[in-house]
Amino acid sequence: GQATTTALAASDSWPSNIVYTAENPGQWAKKVGGHLPKVSIEGNKITITTDHGMSEKHYIVRHTLVSEDGKVLGAKTFSPSDEEAVSTFDLPEGPISKLYATSFCNKHDLWVTEFTV
Repeated sequence: GQATTTALAASDSWPSNIVYTAENPGQWAKKVGGHLPKVSIEGNKITITTDHGMSEKHYIVRHTLVSEDGKVLGAKTFSPSDEEAVSTFDLPEGPISKLYATSFCNKHDLWVTEFTV
């Protein structure tokens, strides 16, 4: 028979404890609320918010907005002195199906929210 491979696009197909999602929080099951990026869309703006404290020892390092084909559409790097982890990006032109918002914590790794526009 012919072997088939599946791209790791669907959030449930990532191995445990590499990428964290609401459905698959792995070792950080108690950390979902403060680490999962929240997405809001208003007009042509996408806002990513991580409801997380910001301190020298523990903070959100970076947000990215990524298209379904893996293109980084926007990124913002934070410093511990930032008051909050909020970033805003322009909605890409053209037909869009899925987008991914990522939030990276210096202690609790990479979190991804998949959403459609």
